[in-house]
Amino acid sequence: MRNSDSREENRALPPPRGPYSPFLAWEKLVFVSGLLAVKSDGHEVKGDIREEAMVVLRNLEAALWEAGSGLDKLLVVHVYLKDIGELPAFNEVYEEIIPRPFPARSVAGVDLPGGFRVELSAVAHR
Repeated sequence: MRNSDSREENRALPPPRGPYSPFLAWEKLVFVSGLLAVKSDGHEVKGDIREEAMVVLRNLEAALWEAGSGLDKLLVVHVYLKDIGELPAFNEVYEEIIPRPFPARSVAGVDLPGGFRVELSAVAHR
């Protein structure tokens, strides 16, 4: 479990693509930065919204676990989709992975970098 000011590297997550921490734990909260469909070895998963959603949600799970939290402790999830019309397909995977009761959530259609179809960020407690 991380200390409140720790920014240790997590080997289960892909390395950051810029000057930020993949997640930061502070007191009883965990803030997870925007996650893309990139596996821990750096392999990018692109093309199919369901496959991308699965990778992104598994990255979220890894970040939360490393911070001493879990999917069952999510407070809010922010979802960014390249094509908002793919929300029903994203929701199918989301409902398989995220336990009930579901956290608060926002969804927005945005222009994502590098051809990715989904990105998400989140806040959880521990």
